[in-house]
Amino acid sequence: MLQVCGPNAAFQGTIRYLFRPCPHLILTPQSSPLFFTCGSRKIGLSKMVNPACRPHVTHVIFDMDGLLLDTEKFYTEVQEIILSRYNKTFDWSLKAKMMGKKAIEAARVFVEETGISDSLTAEDFLVEREAMLQTMFPTSELMPGASQLVRHLHANGIPICVATGSHKRHFDLKTQRHRELFSLMHHVVLGDDPEVKQGKPSPDIFLAAAKRFEGGPIDPRKVLVFEDAPSGVGAARNAGMSVVMVPDPRLDSAHREAADQILSSLLEFNPADWGLPPFQDLAS
Repeated sequence: MLQVCGPNAAFQGTIRYLFRPCPHLILTPQSSPLFFTCGSRKIGLSKMVNPACRPHVTHVIFDMDGLLLDTEKFYTEVQEIILSRYNKTFDWSLKAKMMGKKAIEAARVFVEETGISDSLTAEDFLVEREAMLQTMFPTSELMPGASQLVRHLHANGIPICVATGSHKRHFDLKTQRHRELFSLMHHVVLGDDPEVKQGKPSPDIFLAAAKRFEGGPIDPRKVLVFEDAPSGVGAARNAGMSVVMVPDPRLDSAHREAADQILSSLLEFNPADWGLPPFQDLAS
């Protein structure tokens, strides 16, 4: 028997709707976060959802930085250099707060959280960082499994797109060596798009992306988002979409709980779990 614990009746109603294919679902009101109980163990929902209980999706949205492209390391390196001048260090608790956000929003978090805002404004930080990033971005490499998954979905007629907080200038630099792969996307929504009023975790960018698919807007329940950042996971959830998270292993586990599925690499993703066409080697 499956027992799900959630904070209130309204929340449980949502869970009951989302997991209506499951015949044995017990919902128990508690003040704690949502979890499954198995004997005396409590196990997070995202770790235990049976594939049969997941919605079958028809459209896929990809984040880019740290998910398709290995670019987060560039931001880390540059920010470590800048902070060293102030005898401060850049850690993953700060990086987690910055990931996925628009540049100016992340910059404000950076200068305020590190206590250097009196010496360096968010705007000046971006100018200084830009000069270093310009030389790094054109060397961006694909993340493991990114090419295989994108090509598989495209070849099987699954509409795919990118929704990234990067603005156009950075997007062009980062994708310079991978334009053929990114040409397979139905569309790309960037952080400086006029329709994206607020950055992640606001749902703006994912709602804009869903709207631009052919026949859009697409029902959010039919959309699967791939993300690596906590703010991106939050944005997908706020948009009413399912989300697969592929976090950096250094990211604290507390920042992963909102995802529907957590993978250590895109290579682990099984499309059939979400009603998508299976990889040939898995189907044979």
